[in-house]
Amino acid sequence: MEAEIIVPQDPAEKLNRLRQGVFLALAAAFLLLPLFCPPLRNHAPGIAVICGVIFSVAWGNPFEAITTRLTSPLLGAAIVGMGFGMNLNQVLRAGAQGIVYTCAGIALGLGLGVWLGKKIGLPKHTLYLISVGTSICGGSAIAAAAPVLKAKAHDIAIASAVVFTLNAVALLVFPAVGHALRMSQYQFGCWSALGIHDTSSVVGAAMSYGQEALEVGTTVKLARALWIIPVTLFLSMFVADTAPGEKRKIQFRVPWFIPGFLIASALVTWVPATAEAGRFLKEFSTCLMILTLFLIGANLNRAKLRELGLRPVIHGVVLWIILAGIWCAAIHFGIVR
Repeated sequence: MEAEIIVPQDPAEKLNRLRQGVFLALAAAFLLLPLFCPPLRNHAPGIAVICGVIFSVAWGNPFEAITTRLTSPLLGAAIVGMGFGMNLNQVLRAGAQGIVYTCAGIALGLGLGVWLGKKIGLPKHTLYLISVGTSICGGSAIAAAAPVLKAKAHDIAIASAVVFTLNAVALLVFPAVGHALRMSQYQFGCWSALGIHDTSSVVGAAMSYGQEALEVGTTVKLARALWIIPVTLFLSMFVADTAPGEKRKIQFRVPWFIPGFLIASALVTWVPATAEAGRFLKEFSTCLMILTLFLIGANLNRAKLRELGLRPVIHGVVLWIILAGIWCAAIHFGIVR
């Protein structure tokens, strides 16, 4: 009878399995608990992104390659699903009301961002990417502008890290300031849509503030995101580098979740039979957004924090504080209604 040989498990492998198990348990909790316990949704968005950041920085994201690929499609799916809970007529009305403020804010953000970036000596592509991400819609705008500008991977990484870090801060700061200033649901929805970079963070902050804030914030933010088209056209025609004799190419990209959101809203508005299914999809999409925020937080690792450097952070922080402060004051004093 042969003796059975027991090979001791590698401690590193055992630790990695434990890390993977804890990560998956947290992800499942952020997806399922808000679904079965709706009161948890008020605080879940901020907690989710904080837990993701702490886990990744302290212990490392064991599925970083997967979560990096998943966050964008999950974010888009969650936004489209939320459209099933909104009336298209109200969506279009809110988007139309915010179009003037959105246009003014984007022009101010780009102009101020480019001026400030040149003053502190940032490379051209980095300053434009941070300015576009701050002025329009964070990571989506950076992803759309980067190929137009022919930006290098390092410039994209730095701009994305700056914008994402400020998004994480906004999830906590904006609701606290909104409550301190006693902003109404409508006021906070407008402020979050105009003052926060990424769509995911706008939705997360507005979700924790209330249902009306969520609806207003989402619709105004998506209207703001549509400005990716004219801004990328402008960059391709007047800013992008060209080789001697090379003709400028007109390029632009439309985030797929914007038409998806409008189609979902149109279905529940004009086809009453879809209303019941729409309510469920909207509830599930809210929980999917909370899971996405956890994964987004987990994508911020030590390496990304180390590569930031001081000047891009100063550029992003100063630009964000100025723009958010202007919109906060305008809304608080009734200039923006």
